[in-house]
Amino acid sequence: MKRPPFIKPGDVIGITAPSFGAGTEPYISRFNSALQKFKERGYKIKTGRTCFKSDGLGISTKPEICGKELTDFYLNPEIKAIISCGGGELMCESMSFVDFDAIKKAKPKWFLGYSDNTNFLYPLATKCGVMGIYGPTITGFGKEWEKPEFDVLDLLEGKINSVQGYDKFQSPQAEEKITDYLSKYVFDQDKILTAFVPSGGKLKKASSSRTIEADGILLGGCLDVINNLIATQFDGCKKMAASGKKIIWALEACDLNPMDIRRSLWHMDNLGMFNTASAFIFGRPLSAWQQNLMGVNQYNAVTDILGKYMKPLILDCDFGHIDPAMPLVIGAETNLYVKGNNITLSYKL
Repeated sequence: MKRPPFIKPGDVIGITAPSFGAGTEPYISRFNSALQKFKERGYKIKTGRTCFKSDGLGISTKPEICGKELTDFYLNPEIKAIISCGGGELMCESMSFVDFDAIKKAKPKWFLGYSDNTNFLYPLATKCGVMGIYGPTITGFGKEWEKPEFDVLDLLEGKINSVQGYDKFQSPQAEEKITDYLSKYVFDQDKILTAFVPSGGKLKKASSSRTIEADGILLGGCLDVINNLIATQFDGCKKMAASGKKIIWALEACDLNPMDIRRSLWHMDNLGMFNTASAFIFGRPLSAWQQNLMGVNQYNAVTDILGKYMKPLILDCDFGHIDPAMPLVIGAETNLYVKGNNITLSYKL
C-alpha cells in the first residue's frame, strides 16, 4: 500500500467535484471561506470547473466530465493533494469515467473526502493500492477550525500519525438549528462508545475498564456506497483478503435505516468480505440514529450479523455524518486502541 508524499505550505491543492459542487448556498460561502483559510496557511489552490456547476443529477455535472477532471487532477504533477468539493448521491456514475489504470501507475497523492467520495477512496485503496483520507470535503473547512480540522491538516502534512476521538458531538437535532454555517460545532451530547468483545464463545458488551486493541489495514467508508460497489470492477477487496491481510473495517451510514444497515452487512457477509476482519468500528449513523424499526436498531443491526466473527466491535465512533469526525487513513496499517469512551487510531505512515 503506497503512502502519498506529505504536503507543505507552497504546494498546490486541487479542488474538484466528482460528486456535488458548490453551486448553491450555504456551500458557496463555505467553499470561499475554506479556500481563504488554506491560502492563509500558505497553500495555493487550483479549482476545477466542476466545483461551480450544478446541472448534474446527484453530482455537479455530467459524469464523464466529473470523472475526466478527477483523473486529470490526479495525474497533474503540479497538484500535490486533492480535496473533494462535496458529498452527493451519484458519484458512482463518475467512476465509470475515471482512468484507474493510469492512477495506479501515477505517483500517489492524497485524496480527501467522505460520504459519496467513498466511490473513489475505496477503489483507490483496494484496486490501486494507494492510501486516502476519509474526512471532510472542502466545504467542511469553511467553518472556524477546531481540533478535527487541524487533525486532518496535520495528517496531510505528516505532523502526526495518530488521531483520537473527541469528548462531545453535535446531534442531528442541534445541527438542524444552526443558522451561521461558518460557526463552530454545537456540542450538545457527550460521546459514549458502545463496545463488544468476544467472551466465553459469545460477543458481550465490554466494561468501561476493558482495553481493546487490534491491528490491520483500515478499510471502509460510507456503507451506503460500499454496498453498491462490492463485486463490481471497482472492488478489489477480495484480492486483498485472499492475501491474508487483516482488515479493520471502518463503516458508517448516511441514508440507511436500521433495516438497510442490517441488509447491507448481510450482503457483505455473504460475499465473504469480512473473513479476514480483525475488528469493526462503526461511526454514528445519521438516518438510523436512535431509530427502532420492528425491533431492529443501530446496534443489533450490526451485532447480530457480525457477532459470529468474534472480533472487537465498537459502535458510535467519531466519524461519519454526525460531527465531529476523526480522519480515517483508508489503506493504512492501523493500530486500534479503545478503553472506555476513548478511541485512538495509530497509522503506519
